[in-house]
Amino acid sequence: MTALQLNAELFRELSIISEDEGMMKKAIKALKRITAQKQTMDETEYLLSSPEMADIIRQGQKDIEEGRGRVIKLEDLWK
Repeated sequence: MTALQLNAELFRELSIISEDEGMMKKAIKALKRITAQKQTMDETEYLLSSPEMADIIRQGQKDIEEGRGRVIKLEDLWK
């Protein structure tokens, strides 16, 4: 299916439930969840696109796995 066809299908399906507030709320909640997943994937792809950043992330993961990490409170990051 093309993007245009998918878009039409989405709107066709939404028009079926458009008068049911509960169903529309469920649809919006599902779309927000999918959108958040997409944004997370995009951010991860962006970070890993730099070999240097990918190495830093891998080293950080290794440090945490080997117990060399430490917990820092969020509010302490700006002190």
